[in-house]
Amino acid sequence: MPGTGLWRTKSVEQSILDTDEPDTKLRKNLGTWDLIVFGVSVVIGAGIFTLAARTAGDVSGPSVSLAFVLSAIACGLAALCYAEFASTVPVAGSAYTYSYATFGEFIAWIIGWDLILEFAVAAAAVSKGWSVYLEEVLQLIGLSVPTSLPLGPLQFDWGALLLVAVLSTLLAVGTKLSARVSLVITIVKVAVVLLVIVVGLAYINADNYTPFIPPAEQATEDSPAIEQSLLSLMLGGQTSTYGMFGLLAGASLVFFAFIGFDIVATTAEETKNPQKNAPRGILGSLAIVTVLYVAVALVVTGMVPYTDLATTEDGTRATLATAFAQHGVTWAAAIISFGALAGLTTVVMVLLLGQTRVLFAMSRDGLMPKSLAKTSTAGTPVRATVLVGVVVVLAAAFFPADKLEEMVNVGTLFAFILVSLGVIVLRRTRPDLPRGFRAPLVPLVPILAILSCLWLMLNLTALTWVRFLIWMIAGVVIYFLYGRSHSRLGKEGDVANGGSVTS
Repeated sequence: MPGTGLWRTKSVEQSILDTDEPDTKLRKNLGTWDLIVFGVSVVIGAGIFTLAARTAGDVSGPSVSLAFVLSAIACGLAALCYAEFASTVPVAGSAYTYSYATFGEFIAWIIGWDLILEFAVAAAAVSKGWSVYLEEVLQLIGLSVPTSLPLGPLQFDWGALLLVAVLSTLLAVGTKLSARVSLVITIVKVAVVLLVIVVGLAYINADNYTPFIPPAEQATEDSPAIEQSLLSLMLGGQTSTYGMFGLLAGASLVFFAFIGFDIVATTAEETKNPQKNAPRGILGSLAIVTVLYVAVALVVTGMVPYTDLATTEDGTRATLATAFAQHGVTWAAAIISFGALAGLTTVVMVLLLGQTRVLFAMSRDGLMPKSLAKTSTAGTPVRATVLVGVVVVLAAAFFPADKLEEMVNVGTLFAFILVSLGVIVLRRTRPDLPRGFRAPLVPLVPILAILSCLWLMLNLTALTWVRFLIWMIAGVVIYFLYGRSHSRLGKEGDVANGGSVTS
């Protein structure tokens, strides 16, 4: 009989079998290097060009480099779990698909809805950052053209709209072409990052590293409690600006800089040899960016006092270019602006790719409109790509970017927790599955990943938690109004799909 339970699972075998359906078949043409390029291209962007300086000035001081290390450890533990799943279930959808195989349909929907928040909001936020750098670059070549224009009560950001429209078109044409474009741009921005490190070394003053963890700032009327980290509130801290709570809050903020390595897992279905290439792509990209991030953080906080990197009263935020401009190295500041423009381009492209693949997987399962899963002759889900592009364009062009990073962080960390837990569950329920990569020390590594991600979540603001809960409640409502009744697994029955009903 057809399954009607919230906890019906879709077997790994059925998920893999579905990838061969002619109308929804993705083309397998990606190798290890393509995946590493995707990972590095999406991760090196906002974090290295904007977050490092801003977090040092506003939250953590010189200890921002340690904040990057703490975030990298949490990401590394989760990456091991992602690598095992990507090699075991080489299907589009990443955490959504993994959850469907381990926790059942309702949790899979929740995580899919959560990933929509992660990728779409991140793409909108980063595209707005790209637009700001576009305006700076235009000024460098003598064109004073604002990329954001008033439109009634809203601000129309034509720069963000242009970027998302072009990249959505590129992704619709083909994933392999997208990988080649990413490779060229990634080489450019990695070269810029290395330039920052090499040139910046000459301007480091060791005195700027003291105090490494600045004393905590006293609370004021302008810093309401709900803007504190949840952990700081729970433990009775007055603020999460500087001090130990500032370091912990900084780790949660710069986590945004690492978001993207998990997107490599969403392309497993388009990978030639996912059992080997997917883990290499995930772990390789994370290792590369961690080294670059920590080096840049040490350089920028060594070049100028952390107080010079704080956001000004008029809202001007510091970037890497700020530190170089203070030393009169204007040519380096100009190159950084060009590098950031290139860097953020690939970040948005791969975020759009990840969002499209999650929506594609959910549509193929009937939890979203089935028509969105139809692929073109190029082997790409054009309809899903267009829909994602339109939604992100509207968000980026008309809505402010404030607080978007934190919303993305809480959603991503929640996904990491479920993936890590899923490794433990699948090891026990399906020990027979062939695994191209096995996470070491299970269940210790997944448990440490869960605890570290939960710890980072607690260091996000209470207001971020409120917004996240509202988003998830909306997702639950949509599931019961649409997803549950249109579920392919529910319609076809558990016997035919190899699933199980436990409700």
